[in-house]
Amino acid sequence: MLSDTKLRNAKATGSPYKVTHRDGMYAYVSASGAVSLRYDYRLNGKRETLTLGKYPDVSLALAGERHAEARSLVSQGKSPAKEKRTDKITARIAAGNTFRAIAEVWMEKKRGGRSASWAENNRRWLDRDIYPVIGDMPMDEIEALHVLSIMEKQEAKGHPKSAEYIRGLIVQVFRFAIVGKKAKANPASDLRGAVFVPDPKHREPLAVKEIPVFMEKLDAYPGLLSTKLATKLLMLTFVRKTELGEAKKEEFDLDRAEWRIPAERMKMRDPHIVPLSRQAVECVRELLTLAQRSEYLLPHFANVDKPMSGSTFNSVIDKLGYGGRFTPHGFRATASTNLNEQGFRADVIERQLAHTERNRIRGAYNHADYMSERRQMMQAWADYIDVLCAGGKVIAGKFARAA
Repeated sequence: MLSDTKLRNAKATGSPYKVTHRDGMYAYVSASGAVSLRYDYRLNGKRETLTLGKYPDVSLALAGERHAEARSLVSQGKSPAKEKRTDKITARIAAGNTFRAIAEVWMEKKRGGRSASWAENNRRWLDRDIYPVIGDMPMDEIEALHVLSIMEKQEAKGHPKSAEYIRGLIVQVFRFAIVGKKAKANPASDLRGAVFVPDPKHREPLAVKEIPVFMEKLDAYPGLLSTKLATKLLMLTFVRKTELGEAKKEEFDLDRAEWRIPAERMKMRDPHIVPLSRQAVECVRELLTLAQRSEYLLPHFANVDKPMSGSTFNSVIDKLGYGGRFTPHGFRATASTNLNEQGFRADVIERQLAHTERNRIRGAYNHADYMSERRQMMQAWADYIDVLCAGGKVIAGKFARAA
C-alpha cells in the first residue's frame, strides 16, 4: 500500500520501477526519481494506463479520488484515458482560437494513426520554430509574412527542406482550422516555392561487394552494442528504419520466427509480417535482453519509455564513414537488387518490402501472402551475407530456388 511517507522516500535507482497500491493503482518512479501516480486497467481485452497526476503536485488523496472515478468508468465499459484526452481537447478549444490551441487539437486528433517519429518531429517543429513566432496569435491575425519569417530563419541556417516542411505543417493546421470554422484563409498555402529547395541528391545503395567491409567496420564500432545489433538487424530484415526503431517487444514471436508489425506503424497502413532468419532471431534475442524493462526492442538510451531516435541509424552510417554515400533506406535497395538476381520472384520481394497492399478482401483472412517463399528468401539473404563476410565466393542463384 502507498503512503505519503513511501512516496516522499521514493528514490532514483537509475531504472524506473513501480510501487503498487491497490486495484491497479500504483506509483511509477522514473529513472531520475520523478514520481507519478497511475492506474492500469483492461478494457476490451487491452491494457490501458491512466496517469492520475504527478506527486506531490497531485496528492495521494486526490489521486485516490481520480482512481475511483476511473474505475467507475471502466465498469461502464468506458476508457478513462480516452475520456481524459477528450476533456483536454475540449479545454483547448475553449481556451481560445490561437494557432497553438488549434495545432494542439490537430496533433491530438492525428496522433492515433501516425508513428512516434511523426509526433516527435512535429512536436519539435512546433515548440522550437513555430510557436515562438505565431503560437499565441489568433488564427485570423496570422499573415503570410509571419509564416515567411519562420521559413527564412530555416533558409538562413542552410535548411531549405526544413523550411518547406514547416510550411506544410502550418498549411495542415490552417486547413483543419478552416474546416472547423476557426479560420477563413490559409496564409501558408501561397508560400509554396518561396524558399528554393534543391533537388535531393540521388544516393546509391550499398553495393553487395561492400557488405563485408561494412560489417567489419560495424563490428569495430565503439558505440552501444544495441545500436550495432540494430543496424545488423536492419540489413537482415530490410524494413524501413522507423518500423524497426519503434518496434515493441510484443510484436516478436521467436518461436515462430516472426515479427508482426501492426498496421498503424506501416507506411501503407497494412499489417506486415517479417519472417526472421536464424541470424535475425539471434539479434532480436540479444536485443530483448539489452532492452530490459522497456516495452520497446530498441529503447532510447536516455529514456527507456521512448523508442530509439530515428536518426540513430543515420548517425551510425555517418560514423562508419559512409555519410553522404548511402542512407539506412538503401539497405532495402541492396537486398531487393540482389534477391532479384538470385532468382526470387518479384512479387515475393515486393510483398516483403511492403511496397504493395494486399488484396483487401483476401487480406481479411490471409495475412501471410507468399509466406513460404518469403521465409526461404529471408534465410537465403542472411546466409548470403554470412558467406560474403566469411570471404566465400557466392555463385549466382545458389541460395534461390527457381519458382
